[in-house]
Amino acid sequence: MRALTRSLWEADTSEPVLPLTVGDLLRDGAGQAPDAIALVSVAPDRDDRVWTYAELLADAEHAAAWLLERFEPGEHVAVWAPNVPEWIVLQYGAALAGLVLVTANPALRGEELRHVLEASEAVGVFHVDDFRGTDMATIVKAVLPQVSRIREAVALGGWLEDVRAAPRRVELPEVSPDSPTQIQFTSGTTGRPKAAVLKHVAMVNNARYVRERCDLPYGATYATALPLFHTAGCGLAAMGTFGQGGTLVLAELFDPSLLLTAIQDHRVKGIGAVPAMLHAMLAHPGLAGFDLSALDVVMSGGDLVPPVLVDRWDEVCGARFSAVYGQTELSPIVCQTRPDDAREDALHTAGQPLPNVDVAILDPRSGEVVPVGTEGEICARGFQAMIEYLGQPEATAETIDARGWLHTGDLGSMDARGYVTVTGRIKDLIIRGGENIYPREIEDVLVTHPALASAVVVGLADAAWGESVAAVVQLAGAARPSAGELQTFLREHLAPHKTPKSWFVADQLPTNAMGKLQKFRLRDQIAAGELAQL
Repeated sequence: MRALTRSLWEADTSEPVLPLTVGDLLRDGAGQAPDAIALVSVAPDRDDRVWTYAELLADAEHAAAWLLERFEPGEHVAVWAPNVPEWIVLQYGAALAGLVLVTANPALRGEELRHVLEASEAVGVFHVDDFRGTDMATIVKAVLPQVSRIREAVALGGWLEDVRAAPRRVELPEVSPDSPTQIQFTSGTTGRPKAAVLKHVAMVNNARYVRERCDLPYGATYATALPLFHTAGCGLAAMGTFGQGGTLVLAELFDPSLLLTAIQDHRVKGIGAVPAMLHAMLAHPGLAGFDLSALDVVMSGGDLVPPVLVDRWDEVCGARFSAVYGQTELSPIVCQTRPDDAREDALHTAGQPLPNVDVAILDPRSGEVVPVGTEGEICARGFQAMIEYLGQPEATAETIDARGWLHTGDLGSMDARGYVTVTGRIKDLIIRGGENIYPREIEDVLVTHPALASAVVVGLADAAWGESVAAVVQLAGAARPSAGELQTFLREHLAPHKTPKSWFVADQLPTNAMGKLQKFRLRDQIAAGELAQL
């Protein structure tokens, strides 16, 4: 392709957008290889639970019929559970029934769950009784009277046996690929999560393109502990695997030993994990005793992937790396690096756009496409965009403009080859006395200081300057540098006005379930006096 001069990647339409529903993935898989293993559910305290494609399709079809005796096609049902295999059966049963699945983080508490159920217009909720010491059944019982539309709450323990035993008295409907399949709540990195409505065709094809770019063979075994309530779990992992006739090894929760054992025992070819998970697996004291030789590709996203992480996985088992970038509203991936990309691209870019999506870097003020190499807002347009934020037409219009561009709120740039580099969030931009200050620029310098393990820069309200710069650092060891020392260090590299005025130390940084930093919570902690000053 010719070199770009403007930061506009026009969609590569050489790959078709297949008119498939989520349910079609299981039907096709069972039709081609009914006895092939589709799902292996692993957990620390029990034997593996295994389904062939034929068995998983049968359970999903029975679940669909069971659901249609209680709910109408198009209605919304929520699932509030960890990565239990019943989650998968419910997901595909709902898809075959034409229901819209609302995915809820099992870590939510009562008021948060109430918001999800109310905002999503759910008429039913499926849940486990307890998870990590939380009595979820009691929480559901307390929340239901506060939610107007809920007609039925179902405990997943024993549900599958009821589904299998129930006679099938209804025919399954025709489901349009362009109809809604899920309501996924946004990550909440900048505020309260919103309910993004996603289409069958968007999630299915996005997962397909991501899996193809991973360069894994058809039928490959893929393992993950990423949460099913997120598109990375139920979409990229589950749909990506089933769409390629593979085996999904699903960890009920993240435990380094559990996942390493699964990779060894099931000869896993690819895994999906956030950087924190990958670090924890490498830090396992018995790492050398695991046979990870089958592992070929590690896919990660949600946060910056440190170069040392890429290098260590290569050293340990020769695994290649693929980094993904996207957001829930885009079903979810926009750009991805290839396992065989040049090292510089793999470490410092988000890769090129996937097929059938336009990507542009737009000037946040004028909305015009900027020249290559110029920073602006990353925007995307194509089949994979969400339908809407449910019940929030103004927020939808703010996110998807009249030209069809979905505004990610992320800052970034594009080079002449179409490789995109993400540099931060627009809302994180600090404007001090009229000067734009980019937190990422300061953070990148701070993390080179030997005493710091990580650094986050945020803007705080300032009466004189509008905003002032504040830094929150995590220490690498026992050494504790002074604020003055770090200021001097920074000024050797950056202009004085970019030097933080306030310095704080944190043992842990607030993140969402996918490992994305929540800067708004850091600002709240600073305002509440919860962080120690350096």
